[in-house]
Amino acid sequence: MKIDLSDKIALVTGGSGDLGRVICRTLAGCGAKVAIQYHHNAGKADSLVAEIRDQGAQAMAIQCDVTEQGSIDRMRNAIVQGLGEVDILVNSAVIQYEPKKPVLEQSLSDYEGQFRSCVLQNVLMAQIFAPAMISRRWGRIIGINTECVMLYNELHSAYVAGKRGMDGVLRVLAKEIGVHQITVNQIAPGFMISDRDRALDRLSIPWYEEHVPLRRRGEDQDVANAVAFLSSDLAAFITGAILPVCGGHIMPAI
Repeated sequence: MKIDLSDKIALVTGGSGDLGRVICRTLAGCGAKVAIQYHHNAGKADSLVAEIRDQGAQAMAIQCDVTEQGSIDRMRNAIVQGLGEVDILVNSAVIQYEPKKPVLEQSLSDYEGQFRSCVLQNVLMAQIFAPAMISRRWGRIIGINTECVMLYNELHSAYVAGKRGMDGVLRVLAKEIGVHQITVNQIAPGFMISDRDRALDRLSIPWYEEHVPLRRRGEDQDVANAVAFLSSDLAAFITGAILPVCGGHIMPAI
């Protein structure tokens, strides 16, 4: 049994980011053609395209503001012309903001940014890319959420609010388009090890790991593996789910 996405086209938003790059490499390694969305990191996106092509897979990079409908429309047109209609949509992009403050002090613009990049992104991407999936009666929509939605950590109110809004949109969407054999799922990573951590030699964080049942941090590849699984026919009867990839740090209950 293996994951074969050789006849699929995947779009990863935030594809030039730390987590997005590994997701793109993994989907390409499963045979998918990959469209890499970036906002500012053109150099990283182009480098990733070259890397994937060197491995014998097809890829392209597209600049897009995933909070603006016109920009997403232009991205879709470019992907259709360059690769074809998108089968697998991975929404990973999010606006970063600092500093994180208590609710009473956090800037309203930070809440607005999280709403736009977590909620509106998922709404707009579905409105623009799901109709073609519906016509083919096959599609995968995967949102990258976070364990923070169930931890409610201090100073993270804007991030948690945006990601919980995203959760609501995607669960409703799963019910609305499931009849067309399109699955809609989410992945909730923990505090994963990324290339940034490797560069800083920050592989272990004891204060975090002591609360994780597996007593260690996971890696970006663990998240990418979950994306590949949910993208495949192995997960054809899974929809409306949120899959924690966090070593048991959160355990959603029934």
